[in-house]
Amino acid sequence: MNFRQKIVSWHDLPKWREGVRTGGRRLVVTNGCFDLLHLGHVTYLESARNLGDALLVGVNGDEAVRKLKGADRPIHNEQDRAAVLAALESVSGVCIFAEETATRFLAHAQPDIYVKGGDYTLEALNQDERKTVERAGGRIVIIPFVPGKSTTATLEKIGRL
Repeated sequence: MNFRQKIVSWHDLPKWREGVRTGGRRLVVTNGCFDLLHLGHVTYLESARNLGDALLVGVNGDEAVRKLKGADRPIHNEQDRAAVLAALESVSGVCIFAEETATRFLAHAQPDIYVKGGDYTLEALNQDERKTVERAGGRIVIIPFVPGKSTTATLEKIGRL
């Protein structure tokens, strides 16, 4: 399969999700900016994928990343970020969404398992996202970060060069 075939348009996401559900497979979903892919990201994504049968990654669109991370971000545009994620073996599908929060994306994706990184707790998670997942019968799993691996740390190191 060509990795670009794993990029799922917003319009096609319900059909893609139904294909996973029809096959009786458990869908794990996560989301984020994924601007500069690093060991922490790929470890996190592999761990997420191992919780179910398919992994869908929601990618914040460029405007949302600017609002979340600042005017100098993203480094890579949304199409490039989606393509790099889609090329990973652990990723079954990638969908770009426009908003800063994942609530609408989660309602569209209907995950069986929603995974967030170790900087979150159930209480610190966006409560609209939490309710959306739980109302649909999904559960939330927090996966620890790989210590010392972050996009911010990488950018700071580059800035010191």
